[in-house]
Amino acid sequence: MKTYESNEYDVIVVGAGHAGVEAALAAARMGEKTLLLTINLDMVAFMPCNPSVGGPAKGTVVREIDALGGEMGKNIDATYIQMRMLNTGKGPAVRALRAQADKWQYHEHMKDTIENEPNLTLRQAVADELIVEDGACKGLITNTGAKYHAKSVVLTTGTAARGKIIIGELTYSSGPNNSLPSIKLPENLEKLGFKLRRFKTGTPPRVDGNTVDYSKTQEEPGDKKPRHFSYTSKDSDYLKDQMSCYMTYTNTVTHDIIRANLDRAPMFSGVIKGVGPRYCPSIEDKVVRFADKDRHQIFLEPEGRNTKEIYVGAFSTSMPEEVQLKMLHSVAGLEKAELMRPGYAIEYDVIEPWQLKHTLETKNIKHLFTAGQMNGTSGYEEAAGQGLIAGINAALSAQNKPGFTLQRDEAYIGVLIDDLVTKGTNEPYRLLTSRAEYRLLLRHDNADLRLTEKGHELGLISEERYAKFEAKKQAISRAMAAIKKVTIHPTDEVQEYLASVKQDRLNAGVSGADFLKRPRVTFDAVEKLSGQTLATDRYVKEQVEIALKYEGYIKKKRLWLIVYID
Repeated sequence: MKTYESNEYDVIVVGAGHAGVEAALAAARMGEKTLLLTINLDMVAFMPCNPSVGGPAKGTVVREIDALGGEMGKNIDATYIQMRMLNTGKGPAVRALRAQADKWQYHEHMKDTIENEPNLTLRQAVADELIVEDGACKGLITNTGAKYHAKSVVLTTGTAARGKIIIGELTYSSGPNNSLPSIKLPENLEKLGFKLRRFKTGTPPRVDGNTVDYSKTQEEPGDKKPRHFSYTSKDSDYLKDQMSCYMTYTNTVTHDIIRANLDRAPMFSGVIKGVGPRYCPSIEDKVVRFADKDRHQIFLEPEGRNTKEIYVGAFSTSMPEEVQLKMLHSVAGLEKAELMRPGYAIEYDVIEPWQLKHTLETKNIKHLFTAGQMNGTSGYEEAAGQGLIAGINAALSAQNKPGFTLQRDEAYIGVLIDDLVTKGTNEPYRLLTSRAEYRLLLRHDNADLRLTEKGHELGLISEERYAKFEAKKQAISRAMAAIKKVTIHPTDEVQEYLASVKQDRLNAGVSGADFLKRPRVTFDAVEKLSGQTLATDRYVKEQVEIALKYEGYIKKKRLWLIVYID
């Protein structure tokens, strides 16, 4: 291939999935002239698998991205069709926000954001080869022969790296959703000395929503109480016209169909070589591994407002298409469902993440960063979090400044990256609350208090937003001081309230703070019973309530942290 000299940039990002868009936006917003390359302009921030954002641990990552100045939270808040807080019956450390996305609007809104970002250029091209000189990455060459030079390069190839789609006996070279695969770049990485391995993931079939009998399923509507991923979103903008998801189950007939066709299942016939995700197994894998279960949950999730495609969640499969149809038709509500897209498995190359620094710069080539699924993770949120950190550090590298890292006690993103670079991973890595030893400190509600200061120092948080953040911190301090001064007396009204929340009677007056520490007692109740307004912002009230109720546990965890560091 004959090459030609193209433009020069400060930062080049390869891949415009969820990692790539965050990396490119961060670098551009930090003042660096940035180029974002994608195999297909129609797949910017595309959701090739589940049309949703958030969930346990993952939702907190989205809040952290937003607190640092990233885009995912704003983008999903502008394009969701349903919002729900999960685990509301549990403590704040494991509560999780989840949004059902309009996947087409999500892509369009993010693409529009990128196209209108100063310092950022979006181009369709396939990166084939890195330009490496004296142990440092200086740019890349595309499949059309264009040579782009840069001070830093970020790779976010996702599942396109030598991607192979598998449906039963059918296999073919492809990226996700039948896009072009990236063949030469992973070969180039191997020549440069990087160790790669094969992972596998999968996606379920999509069915025509007009052919689903929803009367046989259980409806799951969104929350009426306003919820947001971004700290900049307003309660007044909360969507009232939300779309429901639906739940149904597999049954013994479904399982019998799967068992009868295991010889045609690529997972069990030896066709699939890559290691799949433990926490997102295919339906055939679940039937084999959990043979004692008579049924498994299935979620029917709309993919957008202007499409009838329904994502059959928790039903990932690489069975032959005809078998997939039999499996679907055995499920209540899907007896007459028409298949719009078959499920498939996809194998792809990942870089062994122990070859990376905590900044996500590679150890053996300077100024080269990697992020997202190519680092061995699964999930849009994990990818976006890595992309943000890689983009920040690519910009800092271009500016000859020290790198930026997050510690395990500062963010779930810090836990994710630390796990990857210190332990590596033998399977697609999924972030879980159980992986974070400081999860009581790393809550969904306090991501701004943990990280906004850092985002501001990096230049990713505007002065206007930072001023609002400072005002919120001051309001929390005032409310905390006020509730400690208030006294709750053992009046009849107080005793009646305590009985209603199944708490012991009050024998003497106590401070509002001590009263609030009781289980099921709320901040609003303290205000009502004291006759005083202590705060007006519900998010300020939430912070005070959590801080007081978990004060002892948080102090113990912080003390443990101090001892551990010393």
